[in-house]
Amino acid sequence: SGEFAAGGGQLEAPRAQILGGSAIDGSNSVMTSVWIGLYTMIHRANTVLANAAEVTDNAALRDRAVAEAKFLRGWAYWELASTWGEVPVYTTVVTATDEFQGKSPVADVYAVAEKDLTEAAAALPASYTGNDLGRATKGAANAFLGRVYLQQAKFQQAKTALNAVITSGLYSLRPDYEDNFKEETEFNSESVFEVVFVPRADNGFNWGGTGDDISQANSTVRAQEYSPIQWRNLIPSNQYINEFETGDTRYGKSAYQTGDTYAGGNVLTDADQNGNGSVVNGAPRKVSWRKYTILYKNPTKTVLTPSGINMRLMRYSDVLLMMAEAENELNNAGPAVGYINQVRARPSVNLAPVVAATKAAVRTAIMHERFVELGGEQIRDRDVVRWFKAGWVTNDPMPLHADFLPIPQQEVDNNPNL
Repeated sequence: SGEFAAGGGQLEAPRAQILGGSAIDGSNSVMTSVWIGLYTMIHRANTVLANAAEVTDNAALRDRAVAEAKFLRGWAYWELASTWGEVPVYTTVVTATDEFQGKSPVADVYAVAEKDLTEAAAALPASYTGNDLGRATKGAANAFLGRVYLQQAKFQQAKTALNAVITSGLYSLRPDYEDNFKEETEFNSESVFEVVFVPRADNGFNWGGTGDDISQANSTVRAQEYSPIQWRNLIPSNQYINEFETGDTRYGKSAYQTGDTYAGGNVLTDADQNGNGSVVNGAPRKVSWRKYTILYKNPTKTVLTPSGINMRLMRYSDVLLMMAEAENELNNAGPAVGYINQVRARPSVNLAPVVAATKAAVRTAIMHERFVELGGEQIRDRDVVRWFKAGWVTNDPMPLHADFLPIPQQEVDNNPNL
């Protein structure tokens, strides 16, 4: 999708093959685990929905659980439809192998996601407090529903769903862009939906060690591939780095650059980079991802404890930029530009407003803004596929095999209907 480059000699790692755009087949183990995880989520949601009527002692809690199950199932089918395309659809509990389904048309898969998210949005609470923070809300369901519609070019439906989030009055952009990737500012006004993580020494993220670079894999709760300095397979690409305008402070909050202190007080120097800040392949210290790392707490430390930064799966800035896209495709360039400029006017960013009058010019502005605002946040691949299919870009920047992943071979072997 243009945002990643190889970060080292470990690009043969299964995760890096997917994220780095390498050719893969159905044997990829990490791809298989994601597939299994999504269908496990669907099975559990189906189980909740099949048995909910038996709960009679607390109707309010039961109804909330039903809405949460629909949200999670809808989210899972969004991920499956946008990542694999045609996949089996299950809306009831499967108890025998003779109930295995074949592939459904991608439109049918999206339809399940639409229905589930619509029903979830109608029933979920607007917000939570205390220990319930992190549960799906009405805003989260509408935001993901808007994303599902936008991916299918259903612009009016997308606008309606996204407008429900915007007009709720519950969300706003944080003044500081970096607040979206720190522990101290979790569950903030910009976070529409996030996954809760707790730093624990035994949670599988603790690599230990005393080396300047190796131990830094501890500092991100994301996959090893995103580690900030060493022991990572994926780094910001030249294309991503060069996309930033001069003076766009989001670059320094997204990736490490010359002059930054890291790993026991080391300073990233020009010798580690090309003059324009692009990657020097083979250098031990290269431009690396800064998002979701805890090095901001103490960049002079050599050994770090595991990160507990929550993963934000939907941010309000994403909602605004999706709304801009929907408005522009409905021939409302003026409102679209307004949504783009809200993102650019964030106090810590404070870039000059976009001035664009034509649909084509606004499209270009949207593509740029989504790239620099959301880079490395696992949404650009879907953006690029959507824009290519819509004719926004004439040369497919995604490899042919990468528009959709292949169904895992393990699933093909187990399901005779595939």
